[in-house]
Amino acid sequence: MSSELIGVVYIFAAILFVFGLKLLSSPATAVRGNLISAVAMLIAILITLASSDIIDYRWIAGAAIAGTIVGAIAARRVAMTGMPEMVALFNGSGGIASLLVGWAALYMHDGDGIMSVASGPEASAISPFTMITVLVSILIGGITFSGSLVAWGKLSETIRSGAMALPGQRFLSLFNLFALLACSVLIFMQPAWTLPLIIAVIVLSLVLGVMAVMPIGGADMPVVISLLNSYSGLAACAAGLAIDNSILIVAGSLVGAAGIILTNIMCKAMNRSLSNVLFSGFAATTQATKVEGEVKPISADDAYLILEAASSVVMVPGYGMAVAQAQHVVRELGELLEANGAEVSYAIHPVAGRMPGHMNVLLAEANVPYDQLVEMDDINRRIENVDVAVVIGANDVVNPAAREDENSPIYGMPIINVDHARTVFVLKRSMASGFSGVDNPLFFGENTRMLFGDAKQSLSTVIAQFKN
Repeated sequence: MSSELIGVVYIFAAILFVFGLKLLSSPATAVRGNLISAVAMLIAILITLASSDIIDYRWIAGAAIAGTIVGAIAARRVAMTGMPEMVALFNGSGGIASLLVGWAALYMHDGDGIMSVASGPEASAISPFTMITVLVSILIGGITFSGSLVAWGKLSETIRSGAMALPGQRFLSLFNLFALLACSVLIFMQPAWTLPLIIAVIVLSLVLGVMAVMPIGGADMPVVISLLNSYSGLAACAAGLAIDNSILIVAGSLVGAAGIILTNIMCKAMNRSLSNVLFSGFAATTQATKVEGEVKPISADDAYLILEAASSVVMVPGYGMAVAQAQHVVRELGELLEANGAEVSYAIHPVAGRMPGHMNVLLAEANVPYDQLVEMDDINRRIENVDVAVVIGANDVVNPAAREDENSPIYGMPIINVDHARTVFVLKRSMASGFSGVDNPLFFGENTRMLFGDAKQSLSTVIAQFKN
């Protein structure tokens, strides 16, 4: 197949990528945008397979079948609460794939056989630019892979979700970076040592990924997921440069750019700089002030009486709503409140849940009208006039410690000021702290009532009272 035809098809696929990304900007067109992007990727893969430089098709078919089986089973079995972990694994898969592609670029066919930079006179066949792109794809791919595995562990709570730092974390991270730089320079100075040095770069990049994500926890995890998604795109772009594949460069650039833009938006929502997130692994962690007080429990029946008299109600969903699968009863309660004459809205914090847009997806699944979703800044402007704020499994995004406690790890993060509402209901199973492990003084507020139990069951009881 001619290179001109392949180039034309690649351009067509790239246009579809851009168009698909555009449609992803709206919930109404997101499904169509996702489908168009998937079709574009299929076209790019098929035209690449049709070129003459592809390895034995039997290897490709085997890998495609295995990947299809794993993907289909995972997509059918994963629950909505497991989507953040699945996205983390997707990012890690992209990272390790780019690492392997970059590494494989050192052993390219030239028509007469396999060239290797690790030995022999063929070392000179690898240009400095290609070597740099190989190192970049391996470095970013390794960081993305190991960092994503740590993120998966935190999100699934296989490991402790809070921030963790090793003794001497700052020194170890700087030493790791210095070692990576030294190995990269030595590869150019001593081409015969390329193989062991590349292996050293892989190991160091994997360690760096772990050390970069371990000190991050709690409310920062959605930002980390977005950042790792961007890393996976940048790694793919570098891998595309290493093997001179234009569609991989374009696709990787789009993913990397979209991820960086989303990360920047979320950093602004967290009142933090991008550099603060990028280099948090080099900083020491802080400990929040211990919060004590007396909580005021309330029963579902009493909660109904207050809600029945309310003229304005704000629902604040969080990860707990996803765990309880309570989004449908939340929507049902909202409809009953509206029928009772109350104004109902849903306040969405930009980093609520455990991945970007997590709450929007859940509420869309329950057919909550999109125009009832209110952004944090808008709801905070009128929260003092709200009769009842119902916090459903959210913790960190409504924690007043972010506003008041300078020692808190989440200090400075903008929150939804539900404590300024006339009455606050907090639906929780227990008094356990949130994902960040930070105590929440909201639970002890004068206007706060704790509705303990499963959120879905508690709201169903309130709904039953309305219907009766």
